[in-house]
Amino acid sequence: MDILGIDIGGTGIKGAIVDTVTGQLKSERMRILTPQPSTPEAVANTVYELVNKIGFDGPVACGFPSRVIHGVVKTAANIDKSWINVPVEELFSQRLNRPVYVANDADVAGLAELHYGAAKDVKGTVLFLTIGTGIGSCLFIDGTLCPNTELGHLKFHGDSAERYCSGAVKEREDLKWKEWGERFNEYLHYVSFLLQPDLIVLGGGASKKFEKYKEVLDIDIPVKTATMLNLAGIVGAGIYGSIRYNQESSK
Repeated sequence: MDILGIDIGGTGIKGAIVDTVTGQLKSERMRILTPQPSTPEAVANTVYELVNKIGFDGPVACGFPSRVIHGVVKTAANIDKSWINVPVEELFSQRLNRPVYVANDADVAGLAELHYGAAKDVKGTVLFLTIGTGIGSCLFIDGTLCPNTELGHLKFHGDSAERYCSGAVKEREDLKWKEWGERFNEYLHYVSFLLQPDLIVLGGGASKKFEKYKEVLDIDIPVKTATMLNLAGIVGAGIYGSIRYNQESSK
């Protein structure tokens, strides 16, 4: 089936119609700047504008930069604090006058990698990490999503892990790739000890520079870079929407 997948980010809101059977886009990928301040009403209006611009009257699904539990925003580490406890699915559904399904952005990007990317056909436990302004995480066990893990916020070196080895930290402290890689390697050892994954997939901006730091990673677990790249959020949102739509249709 076709779902309009939307990737809501701090600087841009991107979307396209997704064929959830093939993982291919069935429309041009469009982008609108994220409103500032990115309050719930402003973002809902921008999502409405994007959907109208694309021209689609079916179900919509969004990846959102927060922990989303039962359709409600529960954290706001990298978004406007006014989002906390907002029923985002209800807000978007009412604004668009149709079903809208919303999940954590790292979770939907992980779904794209699981179905069509680096984690396709991998059995066991798969850990997907997105490295950017923060560190997003997504965990699968035998193909089943364990949602809202937020492993970038694990306590590490006296603070959260993403304050020690995110992409933003590399830029802020002007670290060379190998210097940053040594920090990230410590973090990988930590999460690997906790979860014992069979595969780790890296996404986000730092994954594109993997060759510059991979030699300092010495964990004994396979590490791959994501293959869906900029389309992961949109395609993964489409997959998530398809799963939710089918669940609700079968009730």
